[in-house]
Amino acid sequence: MTAVLFDFSGTLFRIESTDSWLRAVLDEAGPTLTDAELTRAARELENVGALPGGVAPRVPMPDELAALWAIRDESAELHRAAYTGLSRLVTLPDPALHEALYDRHMLPAAWQPYPDAAEVLRALRERGIKVGVVSNIGWDLRPVFRAHGLDPFVDVYVLSYEHGIQKPDPRLFKTACTALGVEPRDVLMVGDDRRADGGAAALGCAVHFVDHLPAAQRPDALRSVLGLVG
Repeated sequence: MTAVLFDFSGTLFRIESTDSWLRAVLDEAGPTLTDAELTRAARELENVGALPGGVAPRVPMPDELAALWAIRDESAELHRAAYTGLSRLVTLPDPALHEALYDRHMLPAAWQPYPDAAEVLRALRERGIKVGVVSNIGWDLRPVFRAHGLDPFVDVYVLSYEHGIQKPDPRLFKTACTALGVEPRDVLMVGDDRRADGGAAALGCAVHFVDHLPAAQRPDALRSVLGLVG
């Protein structure tokens, strides 16, 4: 292998918990909730899938939101509309909180690298293996990598909203391979979504999956990548 492509959320980084997400916004915005109210609101937000990078919706969504959800990663506008739309299915003390919650999830403080992410990316760089990040996303994640010190290990970022296409479309992976100057057959794609990230196989890339778990529950799953690239 001459290059490794990584997914972002659930692969290299994990978003904060829904409870932490909501608490951070309430602390900044001012409205107060009792512990019971906050716990209930966080549970409802999680059930509707309002936290980008969190769990997928667990309850049926309205038809108009379902259509938006299917293409949410094709632009910044669609991404914001989809997630704030899901958030608004939950009643909060101030309607402005829905936009504030969306803004919060884009901050570096909302994300934590998996414990072995820096170690693995550094080892790949030392071996001369190129690294790309290929993400279905609606905003610029580069500041997250910079804030956590991982940007020096990434050669190229290919983000769905910047290209108007989303995984599993092979064109997104092809864009990354071209940018890195490598052939797909010499590339390993690492991700947590078997459908989206598995799309790289159609291009001829090898594919490896990790589990989308809280960071504390997945301390070393990325290390297996080093054995796969030789």
